[in-house]
Amino acid sequence: MQTHGSTPCPCPSFRLRELASMYFTMVAVFLVILVVALQGLVPRGTYFPYKVPLDPQGLLELSWNVSYPEQAVYFQILIRKLKFGLLFGMSDRGEFENADLAVLWNDGHSSYFGDAWSDAHGQLHMDSQQDYQLLGAQKAPEGLYLLFRRAFSTCDPKDYLIEDGTVHLIYGILENPVHSLRAINISTMYRGLQRVQLLKPNITIPELPNNVKTMEITTPNIVIPSQETTYWCYIAKLPDSFAKHHIVMYEPVITAGNEALVHHMEIFQCTAEFDSIPQYNDLCDSKMKPERLNYCRHVLAAWAMGAQAFYYPKEAGLAFGGPDSSRYLRLEVHYHNPLLFKGRRDSSGIRLYYTANLRPHDAGIMELGLVYTPVMAVPPGETTFILTGYCTDKCTLQALPEDGIRIFASQLHTHLAGRKVVTVLSRDGREQQVVNADGHYSPHFQEIRMLKELVAVFPGDELITTCTYNTEDRNKVTVGGFGIMEEMCVNYVHYYPQTQLELCKSAVDPGYLHLYFNTVNRFNDEEVCTCPKVSVPEQFSSIPWNAFNRDVLKSLYNFAPISVHCNKSSAVRFPVRRIHSKTRRTEKPCPEMMVVTTSSSEIT
Repeated sequence: MQTHGSTPCPCPSFRLRELASMYFTMVAVFLVILVVALQGLVPRGTYFPYKVPLDPQGLLELSWNVSYPEQAVYFQILIRKLKFGLLFGMSDRGEFENADLAVLWNDGHSSYFGDAWSDAHGQLHMDSQQDYQLLGAQKAPEGLYLLFRRAFSTCDPKDYLIEDGTVHLIYGILENPVHSLRAINISTMYRGLQRVQLLKPNITIPELPNNVKTMEITTPNIVIPSQETTYWCYIAKLPDSFAKHHIVMYEPVITAGNEALVHHMEIFQCTAEFDSIPQYNDLCDSKMKPERLNYCRHVLAAWAMGAQAFYYPKEAGLAFGGPDSSRYLRLEVHYHNPLLFKGRRDSSGIRLYYTANLRPHDAGIMELGLVYTPVMAVPPGETTFILTGYCTDKCTLQALPEDGIRIFASQLHTHLAGRKVVTVLSRDGREQQVVNADGHYSPHFQEIRMLKELVAVFPGDELITTCTYNTEDRNKVTVGGFGIMEEMCVNYVHYYPQTQLELCKSAVDPGYLHLYFNTVNRFNDEEVCTCPKVSVPEQFSSIPWNAFNRDVLKSLYNFAPISVHCNKSSAVRFPVRRIHSKTRRTEKPCPEMMVVTTSSSEIT
């Protein structure tokens, strides 16, 4: 299950091992388990800085550490109530089919541990190359600790390639003895998935100032609804005459016992446009939610399950408070309650660490990617449909200071159809480096991630954000927009020093999209209405999605001119308007459609 797009492994080819040898290896591993378990000691000498509950009941707890010199991850699983075995592993999107697994199982008399994989039907097989290396198993009052190691890349085609970005971890508990690996039926076991970023950056944590203060923004002892997914909104207010401060760190505050239910949280600052924001403490999607809450969109803090405390670099802090800043904050908590627990009370939220001693730079947040507009659309039934948004050289030339900016963190964002997101930095038409990439992106796991190194962006550079979508389960077109069934392609980059540039995005030129509608109208028997009064979503909805219409739309998005949004924080645009590509004629696919390249650009 190596991920697509990975570089070829520089490893020698491996030989298949004899089944008998594998069996005796498993018996030897079991003996190690017995000897260590009898010691009754928790593993010592190994540091596990990252921890997350695997299942909603808290039966399994995963801790891990990353060794970049070894290019390996060390895993520790606490099994609180061991029955007859455990499955743990990784797959592309959390499926139990085509998965890479470490398996502990018991036949009623003896226990075995091994590296396995599942086929397209979910049938388990012992891997001929054993890459999950068992390091120990130890009993403790709280349960059994299982410690093992896995290299990032094993050069085994049956293994998952561990990369930067989201990793879909899967688990299953065996409740009955099994006599062989092939006898395990994954469809009947208690199982689930958890998403984490395994490869955390190896960054030194900066020291906090002596005069740092804390402020907790938490839900006021609410009852978590007994439904699988809940987004809860709560309005908090800063003290009157709250002066400008710098946020230098924040961390989660999770109510004890709800660690497996609190999925992610965000704090937004409201716009200073309004003198007041109504008090609110209820569902974010309630029809009774005041409209002004929609103007609380400036991100101050974001946390997702598995994330640690977030530290700003020592030279910058996020400003809040002061005469030009709103005193109102909106806390949004996503609860994931698949077991539909009832009556659980919660006061979770985020603790802000802030100081009145301002750091040299105000940190800023900039939106990259695609404009929220229906002109960017994904046809139904697509497995991998790609859309790209540009922060162009003309915009950065106008908006960035001569010394440039430094990006230190990033939050990728799409809605439900998003599968991959990547932002690259381009200079003089050549890709310089990847800013942030997630080849296994999930819209259900969005967090601000620290970059492994600062990314310097200078005037004249381009930031290109590409999103890959999957609409196989949809029979209607998906247009761009704010709705959850509409789509976005965004990278919120955190940087310093703060500039007036808050949004640097693009969309296909609307005039060329109109040509597209005219083209498909001519080449299809069905009528596609292009009347001026008909909205773009309605025009997209009337298109028969045959191969020709799909291919022409892809060509449009790849080659047509773009409209650039280069906006200040006040929503006023920098003097960068429509960008036209210098055209190169190609064979016309239809009478009124000219395909153009975007190899170079000029402002008109």
